Amino acid sequence: MRDRGTSDDEPPTAEEVGPTVDERGDRAETRPPPARPSEPAPALPPGPASTRVDRWLWAVRLTKTRAEAAQACRGGHVRVNDRTAKPAASVGPGDVVRLHAHGVTRIVEVAHVIEKRVGAPIAVRCYVDNTPAPPPQAAAPVAYRARGAGRPTKRDRRRLDRLRAEGG
Repeated sequence: MRDRGTSDDEPPTAEEVGPTVDERGDRAETRPPPARPSEPAPALPPGPASTRVDRWLWAVRLTKTRAEAAQACRGGHVRVNDRTAKPAASVGPGDVVRLHAHGVTRIVEVAHVIEKRVGAPIAVRCYVDNTPAPPPQAAAPVAYRARGAGRPTKRDRRRLDRLRAEGG
């Protein structure tokens, strides 16, 4: 079976054996081996001691565009060390940046300063996310109506409205 000149004491590879069969008799897919957890994380790119806050927010992927980051700064939605920040405000390691965008307030501490946009695995290592977990939302009761019961009566509709008002 082995014609590649390998020794007989090595276990056969998945390609040599072919697909395996599980307990139910179905053919199981052969999967690649899992990634090794010992692989080192990619190195952080060198950066300056400080940079503009709008550039840093864009570089670490907290905003989609640099213009969006600058607009958030001008609108008062960005605070650096509890002070409202203009787009040109300087940030460095150890600064706490609070960004309110898309209905969510993010609180991050600058761990590494970068000016160029990088991939997500590197970007998340440039800050420490101190954003508190969102509060749990109470689930509103679901109105149930039997299938085929027809159109709701006026009384049923008033009960549904009352139920929705209490739950929401």
